Amino acid sequence: MLSAIRPKNKMEIVPMNLISRVLCAPRPMRVSWNANGIALNLRVSIQASLLVLLSTLLLAPSVVAGSQASESSAAQSQARIESLSSAEFSRLIRDLSEDGGYFRSDNFTSNETSYLHVVDKLHELGASGGAYIGVGPEQNFTYIAKMRPRIAFIVDIRRQAMIQHLMFKAIFHLAPNRVQYLSLLLSRPLPKEKGPGPDASVNEMLSYFSQAQPDEKAYAANLTAIRKAIREDFQVQLSDADQASLDYVYKNFRTDGLEIGYRMEGSSWGGFFPNLKELIAQPDQHGKLGNFLAAKEDYDFVRDLHKRNLIIPVVGDFAGKKALVAVGDYLRKNGLTVTAFYTSNVEQYLFQNGVFSGFAENIRKLPVSDKSLFIRAVPSTRFSHPAQMPGHRSTTVLQYIRVFLKDFDEGIYHSYGEMVATHYIAAVPPTEERK
Repeated sequence: MLSAIRPKNKMEIVPMNLISRVLCAPRPMRVSWNANGIALNLRVSIQASLLVLLSTLLLAPSVVAGSQASESSAAQSQARIESLSSAEFSRLIRDLSEDGGYFRSDNFTSNETSYLHVVDKLHELGASGGAYIGVGPEQNFTYIAKMRPRIAFIVDIRRQAMIQHLMFKAIFHLAPNRVQYLSLLLSRPLPKEKGPGPDASVNEMLSYFSQAQPDEKAYAANLTAIRKAIREDFQVQLSDADQASLDYVYKNFRTDGLEIGYRMEGSSWGGFFPNLKELIAQPDQHGKLGNFLAAKEDYDFVRDLHKRNLIIPVVGDFAGKKALVAVGDYLRKNGLTVTAFYTSNVEQYLFQNGVFSGFAENIRKLPVSDKSLFIRAVPSTRFSHPAQMPGHRSTTVLQYIRVFLKDFDEGIYHSYGEMVATHYIAAVPPTEERK
């Protein structure tokens, strides 16, 4: 039988039978101790303490249950972000998107030869995981492959860009390897015996597809499969205008093959921009290949993210009222912060159109950390940047997002040129840049 003993530290340990007596006592009790320190009765203060103790014990299960429910909710949120259903993927495109806007170019591919220059710096700065936001076409897949985010959003003002990314997504789903990806993208079928295998090098792939001719039957069959994947597998319904955009984009990849590139309306600069072949074969500043099609593991990562519906194209204006804010709300709800935001040179046009402050306010609403970064591509044809490398049509630099917001609040950005040259992070140290 337990007894309540007054120890040297004077803590009063009370037996269960006395607890019952105290809780049921009709009037206050006094306490006295015998020579051996055995409690004979208890004060009212002990009665009150025991009532508190009992209340705590009774409430504990509900507190624990509430804590467990909170943890369970967080775990479910994290589990939900591991993949999205087709219905949720389709809903996000609809709910996050704005009305499409006009831009004067067909961005079939990137036009930035410097896109790989910051990859090593991104690794050095710990840019991995989290959420990725980007703009434009296929260069996003390389940044996604290198940073391994948990989710990615491609936000572009052109609705055709969203359609093009749905086309890319369908091809990723249909193509288990890099060679078949290019085969489907370019409508150039692979022969059964000759031709590059799944483990082919970049040079072997580019050599084959540079010589292969488009096949009309393959083109028609591929386009049918792409449409079906978008409509049935992704549950995205395309309007007649969307169907026309899909046909237009895919036909250009069939016609131009690896020679396809960025095309500006009414411009004779087509030969000035790099084509798809040059972009895939483009090395970084150290001579190392890095395109997402250069390594099996990079392709596989991007394909897996697509298959889990975690690369989501959104129609949106960077300075608009809806898309970026909605993306930020979704990320915050799911406990994710932005690891990197690739803006290309969109900010150049935001300055020109007098809406840059709207963009800055949208950035302020994104969930970011001290490590969150901008990736910017500065066009060398119009802006001479201190970090520019010889022979490149663009200069790719980084900037911490919170540094950008601080600078913006201090009013030091009066032009795009000033912004990209202020507190930027170069791919290589300044002493190396001048070599």
